[in-house]
Amino acid sequence: MERTNTLAALLARGRTEDVALSAPGRSGLTYGALRELITQVRASLREWGLGPEDRIALVLPNGPEMAAAFLAVASAATTAPLNPAYRADEFTFYLDDLQARAIVLLEGMDGPARMVARERNLPIIELSPTSNGSAGHFTLKCEQPPPPIAPHSDEAREGGVALVLHTSGTTARPKLVPLTHANLTASARHIGALLGLGPEDTCLNIMPLFHIHGLVAAVLSSLGAGGRVVCTPGFNALRFFSWFEEARPTWYTAVPTMHQALLERARRNVESLKSNRLRFIRSSSASLPPQVMEELERVFGVPVIESYGMTEAAHQMASNPLPPHPRHAGSVGLAAGPEVAIMDDAGAMLTPGGLGEVVIRGPNVMTGYVNNPEANARAFTHGWFRTGDQGTLDAEGYLRLTGRLKELINRGGEKVSPLEVDTVLLDHPAVQQAVTFALPHPKLGEDVAAAVVLREGLQATERELRDFVSARVADFKVPRRIVVLTELPKGPTGKVQRIGLAERLGLTS
Repeated sequence: MERTNTLAALLARGRTEDVALSAPGRSGLTYGALRELITQVRASLREWGLGPEDRIALVLPNGPEMAAAFLAVASAATTAPLNPAYRADEFTFYLDDLQARAIVLLEGMDGPARMVARERNLPIIELSPTSNGSAGHFTLKCEQPPPPIAPHSDEAREGGVALVLHTSGTTARPKLVPLTHANLTASARHIGALLGLGPEDTCLNIMPLFHIHGLVAAVLSSLGAGGRVVCTPGFNALRFFSWFEEARPTWYTAVPTMHQALLERARRNVESLKSNRLRFIRSSSASLPPQVMEELERVFGVPVIESYGMTEAAHQMASNPLPPHPRHAGSVGLAAGPEVAIMDDAGAMLTPGGLGEVVIRGPNVMTGYVNNPEANARAFTHGWFRTGDQGTLDAEGYLRLTGRLKELINRGGEKVSPLEVDTVLLDHPAVQQAVTFALPHPKLGEDVAAAVVLREGLQATERELRDFVSARVADFKVPRRIVVLTELPKGPTGKVQRIGLAERLGLTS
């Protein structure tokens, strides 16, 4: 029986008495207690006729119970975490597309997820956090289990699907990504090895746990190394430094917009930073502007490790290494798990320096989207998965991304990388955040536009910013419009979404 590369095997490294999960202001759940909880959940799910092939949706608030429920359900069935903030029509789509056989909800929590589940007669499993218990401990109850379909095996296998997630679906119908136990454990071990994680490490998790970044980079990589995860209720820049002081983490991982928000608060929390025990800060899920990396390192006093990940690869694909190895601002580093190469449109591999599509293959990469042969035919070429990102590899193997292929701006045949313009705008002393995007144009097809957030107490006009950019890039790359905002529009995981931004900002009329 295949057990080596399962979640259960991954969690076996932690010492029984060590804390695995905790939360601000709460006592921790030990590895021994976590493993007992997983065994109890597996027994309950089997009693209710649910096994490895069954998809169970998780709709829970961020925190240690969500982390523990993911680990427990994924060890016994196929888990499908969903964003609790979805509207009723979104839950209807995702639950139907998943063909979920049950849904896990917080006991007593009303909302659209419960309403949609009732409308569909979907069995509801109530999760109740243990009163006065350790963070992450809970009990489950299910009054109306689903009717049995077929007998289940007792143990999850490494080739079995542990987690299914939808792609973001910014331009088309979301695709369903199946990640096996082997995919997840490979990615977790790659991250743990690259970052040198061990039992003495504590990760402060501020990422949402319905997203691959939080689930794998924060939770699975830490627990696979025998470390500890402090699970917050979610990202909150105002509360981060109080959590930081209490948890005393050795690292945290986040998306660039979160790092930028924390930098704004850092000057008010100098004392918190003086006594920290951080080893490094990790950034992933979107390109980290070099200026932000440099400021983070200066303010926090530790190396910032930028990594490159996506759902289809169970998160990590490439990463900058820890010192003393070189890390480069503007690069997402070296291959860190799967093989990474650059391919042209015809499917030929490019030599170092060639600009093309980033492709990957390896043990943490999915084998194909669920029930989507057309998408799979487009996504795989000669066994390589096409990421949809454009970039180059240098002679040392460091990968530099120039942007998502679908986000590149085609201005009358001239291609503009939004990331390049972002970087130039961020060099302006008054600009704190910037995002460049396509603006529809009647003759050119697309033109360049940008939105910026200015630093507190500083000013800059649209004309000043356009002049600043025009002195540094070719004329066709200069944004025709630059709007100043108090906050950049972000998706549910904290990433800025370029596609459709012109419409959302009312610039298309």
